[in-house]
Amino acid sequence: MFYTQDRAQQRKFLANTWQKFLKNQVLDPLESQLASVIEIHPEYHKLINNVESEYFPEQGEVNPFLHINLHLSLREQFSISQPQGINEHYQKILGKVQDPHEAEHLMMDCIAQMIFSSQKNNTPMDHQAYIGCLKSISKRGKTSRT
Repeated sequence: MFYTQDRAQQRKFLANTWQKFLKNQVLDPLESQLASVIEIHPEYHKLINNVESEYFPEQGEVNPFLHINLHLSLREQFSISQPQGINEHYQKILGKVQDPHEAEHLMMDCIAQMIFSSQKNNTPMDHQAYIGCLKSISKRGKTSRT
């Protein structure tokens, strides 16, 4: 994965990858995965190139860069089967919603909650709470984010 603490550098990487994809240029495996996430979010296609924009979730705005990176984080978890049981949780949630993209979004809500709580409380990320959130989703009836 491409990891950096530099927000501007990360956003430029996403924008450059999207431009390479649009120009049918050769992508490395990470870029291919990134482009596939951007591709399924047409609402972000024009926003990806505006790397200087600010987004305020408290005002109901979705940060497309964060959203895309949450997809990538989740897919990384799937690929390495960490935390333990992540793929089983995904299968259970997928069985409920019958849509892989929607299942990822539900799971990403749990990741976002874990990150928000960690930042708010200045504590390490609580992976048990994350797994608890996933279990809660998989135990509910037919689930939807809307």
